[in-house]
Amino acid sequence: MHPAIKKKRQKYTYQDYLTWNDNERWEIIDGEVYNMTPAPTTIHQTIAGSCFGQLSSQLKGKKCFVFIAPTDVVFSDENVVQPDLFVVCEKKKILAAHIEGAPTLIIEILSPSTTVKDKREKKELYEYYGVKEYLLIDPEEAYVERYHLKGKNFEGPQIFANNETVILKSLKKVKLNLKEIFESRKIFKNP
Repeated sequence: MHPAIKKKRQKYTYQDYLTWNDNERWEIIDGEVYNMTPAPTTIHQTIAGSCFGQLSSQLKGKKCFVFIAPTDVVFSDENVVQPDLFVVCEKKKILAAHIEGAPTLIIEILSPSTTVKDKREKKELYEYYGVKEYLLIDPEEAYVERYHLKGKNFEGPQIFANNETVILKSLKKVKLNLKEIFESRKIFKNP
């Protein structure tokens, strides 16, 4: 092959994804594969649990549902992700095996191995497919970045400190108490 002709990189699809080992977690963004190992830390899981608890209690009886990873969100055949937490307010998007289409709200908890992907590839993906609100939680620095969809583009980020409350724009009257979320991580902090 002539050096000027690049070999076409294989694009992976949801059908490929369904054949992969169930013991490993993967995501596909624009046909490119991302391995999601190692497993989340105890601090990550404690923050996720606190967010899940706050959202679940406030959305009880409403037409929105909270999900936690590992749950597949299929945006298209070449875009399949497992956000840390997300809320779906359109019941028709909830299928038995996965979510089909954009959730209303997505929350990602940053870790050293995923920060760049969460802030770049996933942010662009979520914006493109119309996720109304995207939160990034930094467990080490104890702050939250919020992006909110206005038209077809995200506005932001808005930055929230560890002692503030985030009133979610995409979910009327629903809020996240960050002091409670970040307090939960102290239990497992290394000395």
